[in-house]
Amino acid sequence: MEDLKSAVSDHMDQMADLVEKLTAELRSGIRPAYDNFMGFFHAIDWKEPWLLCLLLFHAVLLLVAILSRKNINFQMCLFLLALAGVYLAETLNSFLRDNWKSFASQNYFDPHGLFLSVLWSGPLLVIAIIILVNTLFSLCHLIVKWKRAELRHRARLSQKKEE
Repeated sequence: MEDLKSAVSDHMDQMADLVEKLTAELRSGIRPAYDNFMGFFHAIDWKEPWLLCLLLFHAVLLLVAILSRKNINFQMCLFLLALAGVYLAETLNSFLRDNWKSFASQNYFDPHGLFLSVLWSGPLLVIAIIILVNTLFSLCHLIVKWKRAELRHRARLSQKKEE
């Protein structure tokens, strides 16, 4: 019993330390994260044609995802393609890192893939989440519709039994 009490006490101490560290970080504010983001944002030449095409690609893909929200089969294909794009991001980063001189003014493609993760995988994941949420709403609507039909069917059966 003492071992259990000491284990629980140790666990509570660890949790208190984690909460203390978290609150200290929150008190320091989001200024360091904001500064890092602004440094990343200003390091990119947003007027490069390939980068504008990439942003346009994501905008068109988002528009297609929104406009095709009623077509679940097409949305599932779009969802899988978006996730395949995220899956292939590492390979794409390697290829682009080797060939950046042919289309960009500077090498954005670091070995860790931060740039490609933010500007390629991030938007694809957001679009995939939008598709997933739409699919869940559609499934909920379908379940409600199915349940109503089932209740109508049961009501008809009980009316027939009463007659």
